[in-house]
Amino acid sequence: MADPERRRLRPWTVRSRIVGLLTVLALVSAFVAGGVAYVAERSRTLEQIETNLRAALESASFIVADDEWADAEQALRAVVQRLAPDDNTGTLGVVEGRAALVPGIATDVPLDRLPGFVERVVAETAEHEVVVGTYAGGSRTVRYLAAPVAVGEVDETAPPSAVFVTGYDVDAELAELDGAARVFSITALLTTAATFLVGLLVSDRLLRPIRRMREVAERSSAASLSERIPVGSSRDDVSQLAITVNGMLDRLGGALDSQRELLRDVGHELKTPITIVRGHLELVDPRDPADVEATRDLAIDELDRMARLVDDLRAAARLRDPGAFELRQTDVAALLEQIAEKARAIDGAELEPGVEAVAAVAVLDPDRITQAMLQLVANAARHARGPIAIGARVLGRDLQLFVRDRGPGVPDELKAVIFERFRRGVAEGRGDGGSGLGLAIVTLIAERHGGSASVVDAPGPDASAAEEHVRDASVGSEFRLTLTGAVVPSAGGTHPPRSPVERDARPHETESEEQPWHRS
Repeated sequence: MADPERRRLRPWTVRSRIVGLLTVLALVSAFVAGGVAYVAERSRTLEQIETNLRAALESASFIVADDEWADAEQALRAVVQRLAPDDNTGTLGVVEGRAALVPGIATDVPLDRLPGFVERVVAETAEHEVVVGTYAGGSRTVRYLAAPVAVGEVDETAPPSAVFVTGYDVDAELAELDGAARVFSITALLTTAATFLVGLLVSDRLLRPIRRMREVAERSSAASLSERIPVGSSRDDVSQLAITVNGMLDRLGGALDSQRELLRDVGHELKTPITIVRGHLELVDPRDPADVEATRDLAIDELDRMARLVDDLRAAARLRDPGAFELRQTDVAALLEQIAEKARAIDGAELEPGVEAVAAVAVLDPDRITQAMLQLVANAARHARGPIAIGARVLGRDLQLFVRDRGPGVPDELKAVIFERFRRGVAEGRGDGGSGLGLAIVTLIAERHGGSASVVDAPGPDASAAEEHVRDASVGSEFRLTLTGAVVPSAGGTHPPRSPVERDARPHETESEEQPWHRS
């Protein structure tokens, strides 16, 4: 990505998007919850006004019926005086079409002063019906109840002479709720702002490893992969991701170092034959047929060695492909017999008559194990003298394959490095015609089976073989391939743990099935 485009996108970081989204969600959630609560409370307040009006009617009816009144006006006066008005309410007694009676104390809603209100009440109660209505005039909205008051016989043809009226100021009742809503809104905004700030601080701390990953990735290149992402004591998912990325950088750095080392080693190995061929070509006498032929043979020999080196490099590269291995249950004894039969065709390989096999079934790739064992036999034939033994032993769940020779042995200082690329031992009486990659390929095959390759001093021959090998005074070497957890238990039918490449293997064949490498 170009720098201008990265700078343009940088303000909308993951941090800003997460915090912004959470802030909006928090704000919307607060106002949705507040709005629902406001609507519910407003509805409850309006319902409470209706209930209070009905309660006032019942109280007035009880007062009128409780005593003997001389006339309707006297009963109405008692009702107006006895009913204590609530907040935001008013009470009024209408006599003969005019506002005649008011409570002895001041009320919040002076009904008698509302323009046109008395006339409206008189008109609505003309038929002696209890009326509940809403008056809206000026700056007030009043929900009221008007009830005719009658004593004795009622003349239905004439308007009621006395009317009891009580009302609630709806706006004033809801104003208290509106005030609470304003306080809630301000609190919600302040809380959301605090949430935004806290989210910025927390997200900065949590996402700091991701920002450092980006910075490290920007600074990393093939020239330098030494920088790592700092990881604190936290063990959350982001910190674990940073640890994983550091591990990936370690592997990439190791791969690059290995690649550089390989290129350096290959360059060194190719430089020698090129120098030899060039030197002889510069000094060859074209008029001397013998010199030309000798130079030609030397050049072909060096080119063949270079070709072997390239082939071994390609083989090592193929072995790193996950699909290069096909693990399955294999009869170890049968596999060793096949390997011994093929090893006898190697030039200079003198094998003992039999193999030191074991009756075991192991999970492995028979083709790759055969390749490794034949490489060890060829190595023994090139560097050792005397018979070469092939065998296997079972160590718990581990399978150990070995190739043992009676040669000069491997010096202790080389045992730890002999399996590295282009590390060569010294052949007895012969030149070393190898590419220096054979044992490295063996190690790679062992590691892809979840095991390892090693070399130790071979144990001396037993008493029965002492006379047969009396000419072999040297101890020799034993090259071992140890395959960890490869042996299948003989009872219970369970399979051993899978090795790193077994996940791509085909389903295991049973022990009684014919193995592909065993077919004639």
